[in-house]
Amino acid sequence: MSASRIDETKAFIPIRIAVLTVSDTRTRENDTSGDTLVERLTTAGHVLADRALLRDDVVSIREQLKRWIAAHDVDAIISTGGTGLTGRDVTVEAMRPLFEKEIDGFSALFHQISFEKVGTSTIQSRACAGLAAGTFLFALPGSTGAVKDGWDGILKWQLDSRHRPCNFVEIMPRLQEHIAPSQRKRP
Repeated sequence: MSASRIDETKAFIPIRIAVLTVSDTRTRENDTSGDTLVERLTTAGHVLADRALLRDDVVSIREQLKRWIAAHDVDAIISTGGTGLTGRDVTVEAMRPLFEKEIDGFSALFHQISFEKVGTSTIQSRACAGLAAGTFLFALPGSTGAVKDGWDGILKWQLDSRHRPCNFVEIMPRLQEHIAPSQRKRP
């Protein structure tokens, strides 16, 4: 991705991002994927709104996502882990029912980027993204390499208000235009 897609005449607008690690084996001390996300988003100028580490449990994951979706100080949620095919991988099952709209292109682009690194093994990932109550949700695989691919190849750019020809940040004010103003998450 060329830096020439960044319009330096535009102001950078930091957004507030919550990071969720889903794992039965990781702890805060060895959560390299979560640490990688936090380092990259803060280095880019965004704000870490919150961070959690949960076991692979649909109910727990969904409840945490709902809390962040309802929070006025969370604009986006990025999860890592639980997007594979094993019985324990349930992040997608927890997240997808919350989507009002799915961002299909995220998965397609993630797989394209991942294919360049891991070949056909990318087929085992169910990385996905969507919108819920004006909040962006992104589910990345649990490997640090996949987190780097998702952030460096997609999210770094789409969450930068200066990225051209378009980006997610510039449409944030319009994500809830179908909802009565008194019911919107953000005024």
